[in-house]
Amino acid sequence: MLSKSQISFLTSLQLKKQRKEQGLFLVEGFKSVAEFLQSDYQIETIYHTPAILSKLDKISRNIKLEEVKPEELSKISSLNTPQDLLAVVRIPEQQKLDPKSLKTNFSIMLDGIQDPGNMGTIIRTADWFGMKYLICSSDTVELYNPKVVQASMGSLARVKVFYTDLLPFLAENHLATYATALNGKSIYETNFGEEGILILGNEGNGIRPEILEKSAHHITIPRFGHSESLNVAVSAGICCSEIRRKAVNFS
Repeated sequence: MLSKSQISFLTSLQLKKQRKEQGLFLVEGFKSVAEFLQSDYQIETIYHTPAILSKLDKISRNIKLEEVKPEELSKISSLNTPQDLLAVVRIPEQQKLDPKSLKTNFSIMLDGIQDPGNMGTIIRTADWFGMKYLICSSDTVELYNPKVVQASMGSLARVKVFYTDLLPFLAENHLATYATALNGKSIYETNFGEEGILILGNEGNGIRPEILEKSAHHITIPRFGHSESLNVAVSAGICCSEIRRKAVNFS
């Protein structure tokens, strides 16, 4: 049975300030937790209902397991429909990104992405297309926001995400950059090659002008209908798909 202090502590981790102070974040759902169990992330405690106990027999004994009632789990969950499993995971120290690690592949750069659902979906998309690195501006939504973690569906355990000042990074980086812009060249007419950085901008304002100026190539997804814009996570998926398709043909 969870004490009031435990419930208070766990629910506090839904707040950015508390996650930063405690160095912990929450992962919910068996599939997502399973991904983190196979990663370098350190899992502190797993809270689970009796219904899922049989699936936990192979978990390392170094991880604390605590059985809770479904109604207790609902109190500490951030989901409207709680799942049977919640893990407390330690936030790793951010390592410095080595630009050399970006070579021979594509990475994604995010400038001011605010919606956690979009952020999580982009992480999941990057994982699907084998893009191991995300480089984010400091005002991009926090990585360990519960909605980001949930939307990433475990892909956060594999994709490396870095926050930095984008302008100096672009000035020091020598890979080709492809920034999404309404007046850019069609992605279907763009030769992406086998390495580079795809840049995506804020949901309402797009990529900042100073970032666009530093980008070698401006690209766009051609519009065939009447919608004014595309969701940024959808745009990420379309661009990544075209990049990979071109890479196959290029090779």
